[in-house]
Amino acid sequence: MQLPGDRKYVVSHEWAKDEDGVVLVGITDFAQDQLGDLVFVGDFTPGTRLAAGATAGVVESVKAASDIYAPVAGELVEFNQALSDAPHLINEAPFDTWIFKLKADNPADLQGLLDGPAYAAVAE
Repeated sequence: MQLPGDRKYVVSHEWAKDEDGVVLVGITDFAQDQLGDLVFVGDFTPGTRLAAGATAGVVESVKAASDIYAPVAGELVEFNQALSDAPHLINEAPFDTWIFKLKADNPADLQGLLDGPAYAAVAE
């Protein structure tokens, strides 16, 4: 399993990439593969305060719907609007396609998440 080393991972299959205190959040290749072809990404509301592990929104595929969780506590500041019309972008490039941005309450909390090898052990 090839995982980018510039981000952290959560057992619920989200990835988190810090960009100067704003965390880009997406789902892993493993997650999109398990879900299948995505047909909807939504219910993400900018301005919402989220606890770590709280539901931020949802992705739906031809197989199932799945909640997407906040990897750390903070404020959801932006939803990737391109996914409203093109949810398949996640299937095509899961590590290049962020779903939402989170302004972390404490950016250091990201260090407590899984690194690539630890996530790979969970996902296999």
